[in-house]
Amino acid sequence: MMLIAAGWISILLLIGGMFLDRTLTSQVTRSFDEQLGYMLTGMIGSAEIGPDGEVFFNRPLGDQRFLEPNSGLYWQIRGKGHEDFPSRSLWDRSLQVPDGHFDSEPHTYDSSQFSGEPLRIMERSIILPGSNTEWMFTVAASRVQLNDQIKSIRSILFYSFFFLGLGLLAMAGLQTWYGLFPLRHVRRAIRRLRTTGAAKVTEPLPTEVQPLVEELNALLEHTDRQAQEARTHAGNLAHALKTPLTVVMNAATARAPDLGDTVIREAAVMRRQVDHHLARARAVGRRAAGLSRAGVWPSLEAVLRAVERLYESTRFDLAGNREAQVALEKQDLEELLGNVIENAAKYGGGSVFVTVDETKDPQWCEIWIEDDGMGIPEAERARIFDRGARLDTGKPGTGLGLAIVRDVAEIYGGSVELDESEDLGGLLLKLRLPRAVA
Repeated sequence: MMLIAAGWISILLLIGGMFLDRTLTSQVTRSFDEQLGYMLTGMIGSAEIGPDGEVFFNRPLGDQRFLEPNSGLYWQIRGKGHEDFPSRSLWDRSLQVPDGHFDSEPHTYDSSQFSGEPLRIMERSIILPGSNTEWMFTVAASRVQLNDQIKSIRSILFYSFFFLGLGLLAMAGLQTWYGLFPLRHVRRAIRRLRTTGAAKVTEPLPTEVQPLVEELNALLEHTDRQAQEARTHAGNLAHALKTPLTVVMNAATARAPDLGDTVIREAAVMRRQVDHHLARARAVGRRAAGLSRAGVWPSLEAVLRAVERLYESTRFDLAGNREAQVALEKQDLEELLGNVIENAAKYGGGSVFVTVDETKDPQWCEIWIEDDGMGIPEAERARIFDRGARLDTGKPGTGLGLAIVRDVAEIYGGSVELDESEDLGGLLLKLRLPRAVA
């Protein structure tokens, strides 16, 4: 920031100084030329032709420097075929004026014809009444005074802009230091988080960094929530594996005759528990990545193709919004839909009806899965989401399907609700998922 500020300040001051120097130098030079013009006009207004054809002044010129030798102010009149008519200040010198041209208007230029004395010369060609001669009226002044004024102006400009630049750099440095000072508070607050183990930044901080602090607290809360979920998953998995392991250990210790069947059965339970917790862990990780998006209709078609092979006698109907998209990863969405549709086919009476985006809510997409089975009594609907809970033990399963559905849906901010189907008479499962942002 300081380098950028220093660069811009230097460039702008340099450009501004150049323009200001050009303007002031032009003004001083123009004023100097105006004085020469007044003198040249006075010469022309006082000039007359004498009886012998020579030029003379009918009244003396007002500036006394024309009478002082080498005074720095000179005039000269030159005509073809006539001797030069110089001012006394020229003494033994003369102004070298180019011949062969006629200046109807005053012509001004610089000259170095006098050694050590640069000149500013203004000349004009005049034909005086009573004469056919082209007279060249010339007035010259030493540039020493003009150059000194320009030098003085440039010196003032240089020091003014130099100290102005230093002041601006100092102010830019102070502004940068003061503007970034609140970040030092954040640094100290983060250090205290690390050393004290606090969960978030609670001390009051400047308004400029408050949005940063809020995002930091949100990140800490998100990280803490993920860590808590990881601990919960580990504890739940350990608890879920404890019972099957105990059964296997007891059967092995007692040398039970059905030990092989017991190991196979309990191993299947443990594998299903591991799959369940791995699904939760994958959902949490993918949710943390953000910007998830999946089309509901393509996922439903993929799931139905797989389920129809298992339940060939079941009729599946699919209706609703084909363009609906939800903020879930495709793999997680298909796992949710696969569990609920397979349950509907397994426990239904032969018909499953799926409706996509039933409510048209701008924030949520609801997917309804209905079957014509026996349904679930209202008193049992809350318990059915518990891990291992099964109402129909006559069919194979581990009771983890709806638990996975609920857990994964809640990880993404959604929900699952059970009701009675008005059309088919069986169970109605309402899967409510966040709609993907357009």
